[in-house]
Amino acid sequence: MSHKDLSNWLVVSDIDGTLNNKLRHLPKRNFEAIKHFVLKCNGHFTLASGRNVESMRKHYNRLPIKGTPAVVLNGAGVYDYSQEKMLHFTPINQKAVDLVFEIYERFPMLEIEILTDKVIYTLNAKIFAPCMVLADKLHCVNCNSPDEVPRENWGKVIFLGVPPLISAVKKYALSLENTGANFMSSSICSFEMLNEGVHKGSALMKIAEMYNIDHEHTAAIGDYFNDYDMLKTVGLPACCGQAPKAMHEIAKFHACHCNQGAVADLLEYIMNDCKE
Repeated sequence: MSHKDLSNWLVVSDIDGTLNNKLRHLPKRNFEAIKHFVLKCNGHFTLASGRNVESMRKHYNRLPIKGTPAVVLNGAGVYDYSQEKMLHFTPINQKAVDLVFEIYERFPMLEIEILTDKVIYTLNAKIFAPCMVLADKLHCVNCNSPDEVPRENWGKVIFLGVPPLISAVKKYALSLENTGANFMSSSICSFEMLNEGVHKGSALMKIAEMYNIDHEHTAAIGDYFNDYDMLKTVGLPACCGQAPKAMHEIAKFHACHCNQGAVADLLEYIMNDCKE
């Protein structure tokens, strides 16, 4: 692979289904390509995920990425693990916070996970929310009613349930106007909300500004609709082979399936074929 200087590049990857394969394992090919891009070519590489700081930590720490800040909570936060410091945090406004409880009253079977800058709260946690928290062994505060949930510093909200319920919630939320929120699909069993204008791409560009990286030298790769805005934001949008058609329609680079090392595909293209 090339050893050319790529210090003027920032490449950002989603984690599940992109950096990791479908079994949530990191393909060796991805690790080696990241190592070469960062240590040999001086490029900036980091992660962008809906995960909170603690959930992302193990994925971040296993990569040789020289302290480049990461995008957490789908863009609500930019966190510097080298300083253990949140560099940027955009909370959900109170109008949108109130909307969450309105949706909960309308759809009482919903399970809700609320991720603040420091704490995870769950509401009506029965099946889906406990599974999400258990998967990463995260501490959370279980609440039995909306009144038990503090209403400040919400980074993002996840509505959880069976697919027909989530479909109904999505339809209702997207029919509303002037909500002050940004909604996005993350799976057939989840639907997420952030503050208006907040997404992985908006946080990614804050990192690019920190390193004085031009837009044309920003790249991002993802596999699902919660990566859509991120891909629309960067100069070189890329998606995994298994991504939905709508993702491929906005991508400029089409990588292989995540199981085969999609991130390596993108980095090798930048290192070997892309003009500096």
